[in-house]
Amino acid sequence: MSFAPHVTVATIVTQPSANHETLYLFVKEHAEGRVVYNQPAGHLENNETLMQAAIRETLEETGCHIAIDALLGISHYVAPSNAQTYIRFTFIGTLLKQNLTAKLDQGIIAAQWLTKAQAIAKQDALRSPLILNDIARYEQGETLPLHTIYNHL
Repeated sequence: MSFAPHVTVATIVTQPSANHETLYLFVKEHAEGRVVYNQPAGHLENNETLMQAAIRETLEETGCHIAIDALLGISHYVAPSNAQTYIRFTFIGTLLKQNLTAKLDQGIIAAQWLTKAQAIAKQDALRSPLILNDIARYEQGETLPLHTIYNHL
């Protein structure tokens, strides 16, 4: 059997709350037999760039149209639940508009905007430890330019 890591994408999308706290876009979903919270995220599909995948997954899971601004980083993760290896590209996106009546992907309960404190309070229900790591990296201002990724499709 050959080694084949999963290539995935995720997005950090923010907006200010009424009291000027940063709200992060989350997905409340059914996964692995329980309800979890995740960033908009998913797998790269055939003939798709990483940025296209991030835009598509965010729209399918949240009804949010976004523009990609930067690459936050690349994570290597081995999930303890299934021992699968994931190489995840996390992007920073800007919300263009949100369709609150959009039909979301199967298994998605709702898109939700949470503060970092609310996400930490739900730590046991987070789908992956990469979520809080990505928020910390975002808050530290870590970014990579989009031209870091070369697409030769």
